[in-house]
Amino acid sequence: MNYVIIGCSAAGINAIEAIRTIDKESKITAISEEEAPLYSRCLLSYFLAGSITEDKVWFRKDSFFKDYKVTPVLGKKVVGIDIKKKEVQLENKKKIKFDRLLIATGAIPKMENIPGIEKRGVFPLRTLEQTKKILNILDKVKGCMILGVGLIGLRAAYALKSRGKEVRVIVKSSHILSQIIDQGSASIMRRRLEANGLKIETNLAATKIIGNDFVKGVILDDGRQIDCELIIVGKGVEPNIIFLKDSGIKIRYGVLSDSHLQTDIEGIFAAGDVCETADIALEETSINAIWPAACEQGRVAGMNMAGVEAIYDGSLAMNSIEFFGLPVISIGITKPKTDQYEELVKQDIDRAVYKKIVLRQGRIVGAIFMGRIENIGVVGALIKKKVDVSRFKDLLLEDYFDYGRILPLVKNSIEDFKEEEFRETVLTYFNLRG
Repeated sequence: MNYVIIGCSAAGINAIEAIRTIDKESKITAISEEEAPLYSRCLLSYFLAGSITEDKVWFRKDSFFKDYKVTPVLGKKVVGIDIKKKEVQLENKKKIKFDRLLIATGAIPKMENIPGIEKRGVFPLRTLEQTKKILNILDKVKGCMILGVGLIGLRAAYALKSRGKEVRVIVKSSHILSQIIDQGSASIMRRRLEANGLKIETNLAATKIIGNDFVKGVILDDGRQIDCELIIVGKGVEPNIIFLKDSGIKIRYGVLSDSHLQTDIEGIFAAGDVCETADIALEETSINAIWPAACEQGRVAGMNMAGVEAIYDGSLAMNSIEFFGLPVISIGITKPKTDQYEELVKQDIDRAVYKKIVLRQGRIVGAIFMGRIENIGVVGALIKKKVDVSRFKDLLLEDYFDYGRILPLVKNSIEDFKEEEFRETVLTYFNLRG
């Protein structure tokens, strides 16, 4: 068997490890656009903030490829896939044959299409190389501008503020973190951020980046000019699928994959931030671009590639962050758009506590916990196990709600209940707090 893995981050590496537990000898070729890909993207903002050193961002040893008998092709971009010839085409015109292929190319940053975006001093925050370039110029920077406050943008803002920089955040939408939390929780988080020195402006956009070679400032759509020497674009990411345009592989938002994580082409699989597969809460296909999902998808895809059947049950949108001592975790559907959902909310603005549960037909499909997040593991397990909570939904937001109180109620709601399995699921979501 000749395995080819495109992408060497969470999904690709976990797939390699899974394959080698089954197939010790067949050839594996791993392709990455980066020269040194074995680091965790989740830790880049911590490295930027100075809370960890560069050696802490690596999640596998330098000897990984040698240890797992992998032929690495690093610093090379894939430009196409020929599904009939079973070939991967590289930018240097080299072609690599495969019997089994994994597409684990992850996501790429969404960049603003505004004049001046090409100037030096404008960065996304997606790779280790980009992070190091930001750090190299930071001594010369006084003012920083964050365009867009998705999770990446806000983490960058927090990191730069931790470095003692002046940071201004410009948001097109009406509230921060609009993709993962609602208006109520976002307003509490905004208060905490502004109380610690971040300047946040909503319902605004940049129309032009000014300066000669280097950035000198930004023109906003209200006519103001704001001076800055560094801009980070934090608009979020989109699946890296450009090279698949004419491949014949089925794509919607990302690469569509079944419960084995195989695409519509036999022998070709997908995993990670590029993969569109089952979403537990939505009950349709979606992309949940988070590290734990990428790891699990990589493992399942790798096992199926090596001939051992494994089923992927689906993922949930999950985000866990903490800024200036205020933690927030969101899971699943947090901002329902139709009347088929019921929303339960409890908040204490003075204590910076916000809890929200979203129900559909008596089952939890989403949650936001801010400030008091102790029981998020139980909520996550109730979502994944699709437990009907109608009889005890009034307990879900109470401070005394916990695993011990919920267990007897869940036992009566799940046929063939297995306590150990439920406990393991609780712990999985509880660990989101880290």
